Amino acid sequence: MITQLMVQPSSLISSGMKMSEFGDIYLFKFTDELQSRFEELLTKKKADSLTPEEEAEYVGISELQRIFTLINAQIAAKSKWCPNKLK
Repeated sequence: MITQLMVQPSSLISSGMKMSEFGDIYLFKFTDELQSRFEELLTKKKADSLTPEEEAEYVGISELQRIFTLINAQIAAKSKWCPNKLK
């Protein structure tokens, strides 16, 4: 197991999360500010220029993104909504 420092995803929720209506369900999404910060960090990561503090922030935001993806997939699966529903 590799130990890695990260910003706790839970610390990002209060200011970095919003609920977004999508059809008849609500999904978890990043605020515009957190999305922009994530994209900025991703660009720096691709250029291999993250500081250790930025790396910890990037890892925390990435983990929160994975959590939101899992929760949103479960919400969509439990709903009667389907984006490709035939008429």
